[in-house]
Amino acid sequence: MNSIFAYIFLGVSLAAPVGPVNAAQLDTGIKNGFFHAWIFGLGALTADVLYMIMVYFGVGQIIELTPVKTILWSFGCFVLTYTGIESLLSIHKIELDFKSGKKTRLRRSLLSGFFMSLLNPLTILFWLGIYGSVLAETSATLAGNQIIIYSLAIIVGIILWDTFMATISSGARKLLSITFLKIISIISSLSMIGFGIYFGIQAYYALF
Repeated sequence: MNSIFAYIFLGVSLAAPVGPVNAAQLDTGIKNGFFHAWIFGLGALTADVLYMIMVYFGVGQIIELTPVKTILWSFGCFVLTYTGIESLLSIHKIELDFKSGKKTRLRRSLLSGFFMSLLNPLTILFWLGIYGSVLAETSATLAGNQIIIYSLAIIVGIILWDTFMATISSGARKLLSITFLKIISIISSLSMIGFGIYFGIQAYYALF
């Protein structure tokens, strides 16, 4: 039982570092509320689980190839830069949403979270490094069903962090002024653009 809680904590630790996915989830919660931010997190989790399965079956080794890494960096650059710019251009929607109550569809938030995580090179390399190490350590001493249980514990930890982030962003939406929310949204958007530029630089170095 102690080991399960340790892996739940590991899941929280994996999801907690500030990155483009957390920035985008915060931005989504501010603009559209708790459920949109939570669904966004579930979309990102779906991509995480996909990579966990890939690592489990050994497919993750393909991602270590230089051409594949270059493609991943390039996709990450495009997706994050585009999302960040689009978010900056939609800052005014925060005020409109407060006045009219209009929201984007939950399906869009789900797909945004999924593709944000799926095409985020940091997510891919993170799961290869961290989850790959966890598998290497546990597979030597544990049976297959125990590995699955501990993997589920990691997923539970990610869901807990997802719920925390959705609560924080929606709480800020209710308590803070529109001007302050816009400032937070701008910082989140610039963070995404910054990561996008970083990924673009990594793609350039991988090519040349």
